[in-house]
Parts: sequence; structure tokens; C-alpha cells
Amino acid sequence: MNIAKITTQLEKTGYIVLDHPLSATLTNQLVGRCQNDAARFHAAHIGRGPDKKQLIAIRGDEIEWLDDSNAVDQAYLIWMESLRTKLNEALYLGLFDYECHYAIYSAGTGYAKHSDVLQGKKNRILSTVYYLNNDWQPDDGGELILFDTGGVAVIATVKPKMGTMIIFLSEVFPHEVLISHTTRRSITGWFRVSGS
Repeated sequence: MNIAKITTQLEKTGYIVLDHPLSATLTNQLVGRCQNDAARFHAAHIGRGPDKKQLIAIRGDEIEWLDDSNAVDQAYLIWMESLRTKLNEALYLGLFDYECHYAIYSAGTGYAKHSDVLQGKKNRILSTVYYLNNDWQPDDGGELILFDTGGVAVIATVKPKMGTMIIFLSEVFPHEVLISHTTRRSITGWFRVSGS
């Protein structure tokens, strides 16, 4: 993990795209964990509390939160904990914890432009997405589009290729998952501050 590169880029632009930050072995194990399983995965929702609802036209993924009692999930969470500690040491972000889930987008689904900040709260500081797609092809779709703070200009298009990770400031960048034309797998997560 090149923490100097990560922190420098986050300070400069507010986001960074990493190529294979985790080992190939762990990545392949994570792919094995992120498989359609009706007993584990359920449709994602938007909103919270009484406003929580499932709207496939806006968000079409199925999710499963990582389980720290599973050895593979635990290995990923340990890596992210190390990243959290190093980011706090370098940038004094006050990151308190990390939460994440597997996300599977079936063909024909995506996630409309949105922000990762929960309404009315300062909570999620850094968003992360780690892609688990073997043999991703340009026609497969499912790219992550990162917009400027105004939500208008595209500043990055991230291909969901196996072993690619993006880290970005949750409060700064609206983003969108383009419609996928094949099954798209990832781990989506957030570093949060205390009390969130």
C-alpha cells in the first residue's frame, strides 16, 4: 500500500483510482464471496427510516454486508482498517470506522446520480469501491461516473475492471453507476466519523 501516493492524490484532487491494491489471491476469494445467492443477497434500497424504499429504476443492485466472522471478508476488512489508520495518521481525518457491502448489478441495472452523504448528517467521509469483475469488456457497461461538486461536469470515468479501486471524498463528488450489460460485482464502502 503506497499511502504517500494515496494521501497526496486525495489532497490534490479528492479522489484516486488504484490498480490492484490487494493481492490476486484475496481478490479471487472476494469474487467467490460475491456471487448471487438468494439466501444472502437482497435488493438495495434508497433513503432511511420511513423514507426507505426500493426503486429499481434508480438503484438496481443487490447487496450483502461483509461478515467479519468470515475469513475472506475479515481479510478485506483488516486491509481497510490498515488503510483507515494510515489515512488518519497522514491526513488527520478522524475516521472512526468502516462499513461495506458486496454489490451485484444484474444486466440492465445501474444507480442514478447520487451522493453518499446521508441526508442531514456529516457521516461518510471517504467512499470506496473495489471491483470484482473477471474479463470486463468495454461493451459491458457499469462504469462509475464521478462528477464535479456541482454534479454537472464528468471528472472521472472508472471502468469496473477486476482489482480496480476508487477512493473519493463522499461529501464532494456526486456519482453514478451506468447501466451494466452483464453482471457487475464490487465491494462498496465508507469510512465514517465517530457518532455517525
